[in-house]
Amino acid sequence: MINDAHAQAATASTGGFDPMSLLPLLLIGVVFYFFLIRPQQKKAQQQKLLLSALRRGDRVITSGGIFGFITKILNEQEVQVEIAEGVRVRVARSMIADVISNSGSTANVPDDSEESSPAPKSTAKKGAGRSKKSA
Repeated sequence: MINDAHAQAATASTGGFDPMSLLPLLLIGVVFYFFLIRPQQKKAQQQKLLLSALRRGDRVITSGGIFGFITKILNEQEVQVEIAEGVRVRVARSMIADVISNSGSTANVPDDSEESSPAPKSTAKKGAGRSKKSA
């Protein structure tokens, strides 16, 4: 009886290689490619195109969160960015995170100096408070 049991176990394990056992690994590889690798490659290609298309007058934001206008393209690696009136800094081209507006469409972007100051709002509140007291 023991000899029969050993003979059955030996014949079951000699089935050979099963290609279906690699199917889950193959599916995981395909999922990784389409959900992780491919979108990352597209994003890197778009960033490369964005950096190569930088021009004077573009409003940009750096990776550090600083907004400014490109005043001069210095070389392949550097651009000069004006971050405030009369304040120009050299920035590595690779640190430009995004172009907010191109030089042709900067008129549509409101400037910080054109925004209304909070002083008129505070005087309106004081006036409203006085009218409540006298009423």
